[in-house]
Amino acid sequence: MKLAMRMEGIGTETAFEAAARARAIEATGREVIHLEIGEPDFDTPANVREAAKRALDDGATHYAPFPGIPELRVAIADDASARKGFAVAPDRVFVTVGGKGVMYYAILALVDPGDEVIVPDPGYPIYESVTRFVGGRPVPIPIRQENAFRLDPDELVRLVSPRTRLIVINSPANPTGGVLTRADLEKIATVAREHDLMVLSDEIYGRILYEGDFVSIASLPGMAERTIVLDGFSKTYAMTGWRLGYAIVPESLVFGFGRLIINSISCAPTFTQWGGVEALRGPQDAVDAMVAEFRARRDLIVDGLNGLPGFRCLRPSGAFYVFPDVSGTGRTGRELADLLLNEAGVSALSGTAFGEVGLNHLRFSYANSQQMIARALEKMRAVLEPLAV
Repeated sequence: MKLAMRMEGIGTETAFEAAARARAIEATGREVIHLEIGEPDFDTPANVREAAKRALDDGATHYAPFPGIPELRVAIADDASARKGFAVAPDRVFVTVGGKGVMYYAILALVDPGDEVIVPDPGYPIYESVTRFVGGRPVPIPIRQENAFRLDPDELVRLVSPRTRLIVINSPANPTGGVLTRADLEKIATVAREHDLMVLSDEIYGRILYEGDFVSIASLPGMAERTIVLDGFSKTYAMTGWRLGYAIVPESLVFGFGRLIINSISCAPTFTQWGGVEALRGPQDAVDAMVAEFRARRDLIVDGLNGLPGFRCLRPSGAFYVFPDVSGTGRTGRELADLLLNEAGVSALSGTAFGEVGLNHLRFSYANSQQMIARALEKMRAVLEPLAV
C-alpha cells in the first residue's frame, strides 16, 4: 500500500515508545522505575469523578454542542479570566479532545505549505510534527540551560522571516520546566505585533508553578487578538485519560476552529465535560496538595542528580520535569538513556526526543513517588560511579 506523502514528515512522541521498551524489560521479571512519562501519578479528584458518574446516570451520553457544553465554556471563561489576567468570553472557548487538538486546529487553520512556524528546541515534539504534516517548515529556536531554559528574544527576531506565520511558546515548559518571565513575554509580544504574527501559547502546566505568579502572553496589550491559548485538565487535575483540553481563540479564528472540530471529532465526550465543570467550580485543595508534593519531588531529584558524576541539573520553576546536562559523563543523552534502562532499570528519555539542543541532556519526569525517585537515584549511582573512576 502506498501511503500519502504527508506521512513521511509526521513524527511521534518518544515517551510512549520508551515506556513500551521499559514494559518489555519488566515483562522479563526485572524492576524498572518509570521516569519517562509526563503523567501525574495521582488519582483524578473524587468530586470530579463523581460529577462524571452523575452525568452518565443523568443521560449525558449523547452529542454535545461542537464548541463544548455551555456550562463548561462559561466555567473555563470565568477561570481563565481570573487566572490568566485577561477577559475571556465563553464564545471564544472551544473544548477539545486533549491539548493536542488545539495544536492541530491552530496549525491547520494558520499554516499553508511552505509557511514557517517557530518552535522551541527542546520542546514538545508534536509542535514540529504537525507543522511538517501540513507542509509547513518548523524553525527551531534554541532553549539553552545557560539561559535558565528560556528563549532569547534577540534570537527570535533573527529567526522571523517573511514566511513566518506562528510562534509557539510553552511556559512552564516540557521538557525543561523552564518558565518565561514577564519581560521575556513582553519582548515576544513586541515581535509578534511588529511582524503581524500569531502566537500559540501552551499553558497546560500553568497551575504547576513553584515560584512567582503565572503570566499569560494573552494578557499583554494587543495580544489577546493574536494568541491561541492552549490549556486543559490533564496535568492540573490528573485527568490525562479523560482527554479534555480547551482553546481560547481570537475572534478571527472562531469560524476556523468550529469547522475543524466539526470535521474531526464532532465534540468532546459529554460526560467528561461535566467532570471538567466540577474540576473548575469545585474545591482546589487536591491541586494545591499535588503541586506541593511535586515541589518536594523536584527538590529530591534535583539534589540527587547533581550528586551523580557528570550531571548538571537546574532546579525548574514549573511543570514536573528536569532536563539535566549529562555531557560530563562522556556520553550523549541517548547513550546514557540506554545505559540507565538496561543496567540500572531506570527509564528516562534522551533529550533529542525534544530537539537537537537536547543532545547532551536527559529528561526525567518526577511524576512518581519520592520513594521510587530515591530508589532510582540509588540505582543510577550504582551504575555511574564505577564508570567515573
